[in-house]
Amino acid sequence: MSTEEDVIGEPGPSGEISVAAPYPVEWEADVVLRDGTTAHVRPIRPEDRDALQRFHRGQSERSTYLRFFVAMEQLSARDLTRFTVLDHRDRVALVGVTSTPDGDDEIIGVARFDRIGPGEAEVAFNVSDSYQGRGVGSVLLEHVAAAAREVGIQRFTAEVLPQNGKMIAVFREAGYDMSQHVDDGIVTVSMHLDPTDRSRQVMADREHRAEARSMHGLFSPRSVVLVASVRGTADAHEARLAVRALAGGLEVTGGAQLQVVGLTAVAVRDALDTHGTLDTFDRYDTLDEVPGPIDLAVVTVRAQDSVTAVRELARLGVRGVVVLGSGYAETGDEGLALQRELVRTAHAAGMRIVGPGSYGLFAARSDGSFNASLADRRPLGGVVGLFCQSAPIAVTILATVRRRGLGLSSFLSAGNRADVSGNDLMQFWHDDDATSVVGLYLESIGNPRKFSRIARRLGQVKPVIVVTAGRSGHIVPPGHAVRTTRAPRRTLEEVFRQSGVIHAENTHQMIDIIQLLAHQPLPSGRRVGIVASSAPLAAIVAEAAGAAGMVVTGAAGIVAEDAADEEIVRTVDDVYADGACDVVVAVHVPVLGDHDERFSRAVATAAARTSRPTVVSILGLHGFVPELSTVAPDGAVVNVPAYSTAEDAVLALGAVVMYAAWRSRDHGRGLVYPDVDVAGARALVEKHGDGEVETDVARDLLRCYGIETWPSVPVADADAAVAAANELGWPVVLKSTAESLRHRADLGGVRLDLADEKELRTAFDQMRLSLAEHLPAALRTSATPLEVQRMAPAGVACVVRSTEDVLYGPVVSFGLSGDAVDLLGDVSYGVPPLTTTDVAQMVRSVRAAPRLFGYKGLPAADAAAIEDLIGRVSQMADDLPELRSLELYPVVVAEHGGAVLSARLTLGAANRKDGLRRTLPD
Repeated sequence: MSTEEDVIGEPGPSGEISVAAPYPVEWEADVVLRDGTTAHVRPIRPEDRDALQRFHRGQSERSTYLRFFVAMEQLSARDLTRFTVLDHRDRVALVGVTSTPDGDDEIIGVARFDRIGPGEAEVAFNVSDSYQGRGVGSVLLEHVAAAAREVGIQRFTAEVLPQNGKMIAVFREAGYDMSQHVDDGIVTVSMHLDPTDRSRQVMADREHRAEARSMHGLFSPRSVVLVASVRGTADAHEARLAVRALAGGLEVTGGAQLQVVGLTAVAVRDALDTHGTLDTFDRYDTLDEVPGPIDLAVVTVRAQDSVTAVRELARLGVRGVVVLGSGYAETGDEGLALQRELVRTAHAAGMRIVGPGSYGLFAARSDGSFNASLADRRPLGGVVGLFCQSAPIAVTILATVRRRGLGLSSFLSAGNRADVSGNDLMQFWHDDDATSVVGLYLESIGNPRKFSRIARRLGQVKPVIVVTAGRSGHIVPPGHAVRTTRAPRRTLEEVFRQSGVIHAENTHQMIDIIQLLAHQPLPSGRRVGIVASSAPLAAIVAEAAGAAGMVVTGAAGIVAEDAADEEIVRTVDDVYADGACDVVVAVHVPVLGDHDERFSRAVATAAARTSRPTVVSILGLHGFVPELSTVAPDGAVVNVPAYSTAEDAVLALGAVVMYAAWRSRDHGRGLVYPDVDVAGARALVEKHGDGEVETDVARDLLRCYGIETWPSVPVADADAAVAAANELGWPVVLKSTAESLRHRADLGGVRLDLADEKELRTAFDQMRLSLAEHLPAALRTSATPLEVQRMAPAGVACVVRSTEDVLYGPVVSFGLSGDAVDLLGDVSYGVPPLTTTDVAQMVRSVRAAPRLFGYKGLPAADAAAIEDLIGRVSQMADDLPELRSLELYPVVVAEHGGAVLSARLTLGAANRKDGLRRTLPD
């Protein structure tokens, strides 16, 4: 309970107060609540006085007593000023708001803190009675804790009445380190705000449940309204999409009622004549006439009318809006502003937006199918969940799926992806029993860090196959409001690798892989057996399998065109013998005549009997065909996928083999360093601001993360060099500090292992003269910049870097120093947070890695030491979004331990997309 009594300013005639402190707009965010609805979180403002009073009066007597410890029918003018006029540093308050039917903000919860000492603040919460149990308190705690950390608060305390069990549970279940004690009938709760593994997991779990619930509502509505116009009868532009949606078979789950607004009876009748699956519908001229409640709205109105439509839909309790039309961000700045206003309006009213520019969505579920798409023909029901962005790509993907006979559990086209994204769909599919394989076509990734977290979690239970518009993820199509990345083009590949995502080259290959995963078990290994209609075909398959990372076992089974039935079965069964292989590739291309059904039948029967993952390439067969479908001994139907070419089949199989290996391996544990001083690091960051920091500051900041840098001393003459060596300890290194010569022993920029004063003086004089010709004219002076450092034990020189990217956040890299990094780009990347396995993979994935592990008989370097260093840099970069860049170069890794010989560190304003709070796209 807050005890702050200071008042900043006095209300004017209107009751509003101007505040000198800048409004922290970066604390604003849209969120998804536990029931799948949305709300807006923002700092409280002086103009919220009336809304706060309404919120207070709407609370029950019990809720008011639990918050203030006394009965208060209304807040006094002094209280309203104290609660709404804040400095956003020592006194902070966030409110959760939704919009009223009139468009005004309605406060549904308040979280505030008042600084009571260095690094400590008293916190208090109050959640609307009508919203309790919907996760408002936990969301507000996450957001107010993030704000507190930004202003230097490390600990919250709160005084709570013992009977306020809900609020005590919010604190306890947040996952922070917490303690509590009872004194004089009051429970005092104290919690550290440093994130813990448990607090991160709690946030991820809550985010997952809320977003999955939100998507479940989109795919299983019991009532749908099609809005073609907000002005009465739709014009030609508005009616075109609406009629297409009807003609395509707009369908409500369980055959419930459909409401149509703005279309004439003739237009509706003509649409139903084209596709007569709709038995019941009600037609209205305006939204005002439609009775509620309505779960989902399909909107085809003109872009300039969409915000009005969403405001009117709020009255009906709509949970989701599918915007099929165009005219938004893809048209330029005005369209982008309109798109953002549309999303803000929807979120404030508790709705999710699919689109704009969406092709729609549909689902085939056990409780009835649902369709709100423009597709005139839908694929069969199945186990595959598909997500794509643009409508044209949706058309081609759905046509491919239908042609191959692949079944879908659900499909969604996000269009401009202004709100609902692939991340939301992955959250939903994780728990969806109807979906066992996930495919995504991504034209852009708005939040790669969140994508990585969700995909890694989903990939451990269901395969995720992704196609991107360009392999690097640097393409940003019109209409996609995405930050522009400067990260290396390989960064996205590393995100996918860490997450277990299968990255397909194109939509054709994505469907190739999906059709294998949808109907075949995961491989138990990478040994491949081959059965073919000729030896040359078998050789081609063997070569392709080796290139895809598989191992060919034994001789291929060759089935001649004129082979007898018994010989075909025997040859196929030999390939499928127990222990002979883990997967099978079957290829049959007859020289004369059509494909041999005996071959198809023998392969399908053996695959079903042994549960051995199998792919085939048989002339004339593609996708799922009756010739390759049979019944397993347990009664299950087994479908063996057919591919146009043997190479396609092998590429798909190789991708699945790699995924199965990733899924079965140990993914390591989260990196935890008990000696890390996050609070000390944050204090240094706040004190030293922007730009490259001085050496001493960099050393102190790195020391907060357990990283010790070896000291070096700049020297202007030989006497100073000798004095420095005596101070640091012999032997020493003499090196240039000039940027062009740092670490360049080949240019004479480094002299190693100088054991005494004579050697050092000689080296100093020689370097000062010889380096002058390599330096720019401005540096060609008698005082050539040199420095002295103690000689590190012999080892392998490495470089560890971290860069804060506006899209990816922190990107950590590792390589062996020298030309391998500078010229050949032999660098591995990781996007924090990393696991122990991720770090070990980074060290071992560079091509020069053998030098660390006893190359040509040399002693093996201490791999654990460099892994520990990379892990600490990863943690530091993850904790400090202000860390714009960090370079540790060189890091000499010896047989035992490692030495960080130089560090360069630059700070800047935090601008990270994904932080420690749940938010929707901004």
